[in-house]
Amino acid sequence: MYTIGTAAKKTDMPIKTIRYYSDIGLVMPEGHSDKGYRLYDERALRRLIFVRRARAFGFSLKTCRNLLALYSDQSRASADVKAITLNHILEIDAKLSELQTLRDELTLLADSCAGDDRADCPILSGLAAT
Repeated sequence: MYTIGTAAKKTDMPIKTIRYYSDIGLVMPEGHSDKGYRLYDERALRRLIFVRRARAFGFSLKTCRNLLALYSDQSRASADVKAITLNHILEIDAKLSELQTLRDELTLLADSCAGDDRADCPILSGLAAT
């Protein structure tokens, strides 16, 4: 059993994040010490690392909860996990498209600006446009 500080070091996560995940019921400690400190076992550490990596891939906390349930369910169908992943890829693709559009628009504004000592600035005008 590990204290939350040791769990934080072993999982490369802030203590505050581990507490939060515990408070929302995402990854629960295995128990508490005599002094009331949260204690985590190896299984909980694996779940914390799982959530850290899933969050790094951009999965929401709600989706992490679903993925954790599937991770724990030995009778799961991999098709369920794949469906969640493919849906997330579609969300990422939509965000990428939106970011590319923003980049293109900002590039047009930047290209239209002389960048000299004059007060006239097409970038500011473009940002103020409705």
